[in-house]
Amino acid sequence: MRFADYAKIYVTSGNGGSGMAHFRREKYVPKGGPDGGDGGKGGDVILKGNVQLNTLLDLRYRKFIKAEHGKAGGSARKTGKDGHNEILEVPLGTVVFDADTKERLGEITEDQQKLIIARGGKGGLGNWHFRTATNQTPQHHQEGEEGEERVVELELKLIADVGLVGFPNAGKSTLLAALSEARPKIADYPFTTLEPNLGVVTFSDYRSFVMADIPGIIEDAHEGKGLGLQFLRHIERNNLLLFMVGCDTDIIAEYQALLHELREYRPDLLLKPRVLAITKMDLKEGYKLEEPVDIEDDEVEIIEISSATGHNVETLKEKIWEKLQNINEEETL
Repeated sequence: MRFADYAKIYVTSGNGGSGMAHFRREKYVPKGGPDGGDGGKGGDVILKGNVQLNTLLDLRYRKFIKAEHGKAGGSARKTGKDGHNEILEVPLGTVVFDADTKERLGEITEDQQKLIIARGGKGGLGNWHFRTATNQTPQHHQEGEEGEERVVELELKLIADVGLVGFPNAGKSTLLAALSEARPKIADYPFTTLEPNLGVVTFSDYRSFVMADIPGIIEDAHEGKGLGLQFLRHIERNNLLLFMVGCDTDIIAEYQALLHELREYRPDLLLKPRVLAITKMDLKEGYKLEEPVDIEDDEVEIIEISSATGHNVETLKEKIWEKLQNINEEETL
């Protein structure tokens, strides 16, 4: 299935049904009082979280979404039928904005969670409501309220425990394939990954965490260059950032460049715990760097790995688990 993390749709909720102006007429009650019923409520347009989904692709092909109108009220004070709601299932991590005002309408983060993005109009009142001591035969009834009509933008921000951050061809996809059952496209050239991939990393004792392979950063990605903002938003939902830099590059300069791109996009991303993996160590004789790497940050663990040969991959896996447990403990305090 193709991945899609953005959709723009036109939504219209249902109009409320009109109330009825009607008078009770029976064989022995020729001049009964008003008994016009109320109109039904218009249908809502609702987003619903579905943990089984991981793309907004379906909504790319449903540009215009309309909920059903409420039915008119009937005699004998019968209320009209409510309009049918239009429910759109979306993956967890979906954020919705009003396209015109840019107002953030909400987000879906839990399975089965519902969010109304266009509320149906109320039904109008029937003439039964307008009877008084001085007006016992009211002709008046209310029309139903109109529904809402708006253009909304949906953005999917992947929810994962760990996000892989690195320039193209840093070995992110290779690591994800080595640690999980995910099978991203892998090749020895930049920009192999053009869309995010998720993988579940498991342990023999049934521990697990979710890792996201995000398309590679390029310089000035925060300004929208390359895949730019299309991938940077996915990093926002990750609890831990795993920076990946190849041993065949200027490690410190590349790591600082990655930090710069995140800082320019959203400074608070650098508050997230992170680990630095120096990749492709099988290119070095004896898996040894010529000089130790000093990034001047004692809180960041540095682990030298080779996904191709498995060198230190299990060590990295355990270190990530340890960091995630620390994060969970801090959140519960």
